[in-house]
Amino acid sequence: MSVINFNIAQWRAWAPGLESVDDWQAWSRQPVVLQASDAAPDVSFLPAMQRRRLSRLARMAFSVGWPLADGRKDLPLVFVSRHGETPRTFDILSDLAADQPLSPTQFSLSVHNAIIGLWSIMRGETSEMTALAAAGDGLEHGMLEAVALIGEGAPAVLLVITEEQPPQAYSRWIDDVPFPYALGLLITPGNDWQLSLNSATDTVSKAHWPHALNLLHTLFGQQTTCQHAWKNRVWTWQRNL
Repeated sequence: MSVINFNIAQWRAWAPGLESVDDWQAWSRQPVVLQASDAAPDVSFLPAMQRRRLSRLARMAFSVGWPLADGRKDLPLVFVSRHGETPRTFDILSDLAADQPLSPTQFSLSVHNAIIGLWSIMRGETSEMTALAAAGDGLEHGMLEAVALIGEGAPAVLLVITEEQPPQAYSRWIDDVPFPYALGLLITPGNDWQLSLNSATDTVSKAHWPHALNLLHTLFGQQTTCQHAWKNRVWTWQRNL
């Protein structure tokens, strides 16, 4: 069994129609799949020229991460997304299939580490940054990376996990994004939370919600533990009240 300890100093989350703490608290009491929406988060804190380059995935990441980073210098960032800029990549492939000219800008912003590159440029941030594309337990792998950075001396680490609604053409293969969402966690040293990993001896049922959304239940609720299983890995989150 592997165990890490940390604090969640602050958090922010966004999904279409779910922006405030009260919104997310109401959703956590009665979770539902949100209706399809083109709504995008407010990133008016960025200059208009910079905003225009951002996809909704990037806007979601910036909307939850920017306030948590406010006033903090030398803040490492761990960005996690299983599917990344799938809609942008699909548009590029569609143009290619139609023999249309490809946009160098679109291509450069479709790669998985583009968002942390934009973050570095827009914030003038030169701290270590990592972009992960893990499978169904990307949040936990991101947490391992964040705690490793704290172990190397970082006083805090920003962890952002976000997923965009995939194009309809991918619906047969991508079934783990019920709606677009982003969660930002400001991780600091401490023992308020413990995350442990065990191997599953029996088949564990698939979680109904991505674990970034399941974690919100624990953040709001009175329960002190939650579990997330992926393949033969079982992660246990323990909150020490």
